[in-house]
Amino acid sequence: MNKKIINFVLTLFLAYILALFLPWWSVMLAALITSFLIPQKRVAVFLIPFLAVALLWIIQSWLLSTANDYILARKIATLFSLGENPALLIAVTGIVGGLAAGIAGIFGKQCKLVLK
Repeated sequence: MNKKIINFVLTLFLAYILALFLPWWSVMLAALITSFLIPQKRVAVFLIPFLAVALLWIIQSWLLSTANDYILARKIATLFSLGENPALLIAVTGIVGGLAAGIAGIFGKQCKLVLK
């Protein structure tokens, strides 16, 4: 299998498992571990963890929001000046999680290079 697909699936799986037991930053730990173990080049070091965690957080926030008919999502969107738009709040949530994971992926790659 392609290293990028393996990295994506492993990051997604590890982030989901760690998020069950640890705080929100556990997705950064998952991205760091997978980027350390599976070497990637150039933009893929950032992009693969970004997409994996963004997808995970978008799906999880969508599932949580549909359970209560987007009531809480609308109120939180209002607090962030997103105009009671739960879809925009879900997108912002995915972007924030993805950025955290992408930066952790770069850090994992840098740690691998330092220890080499």
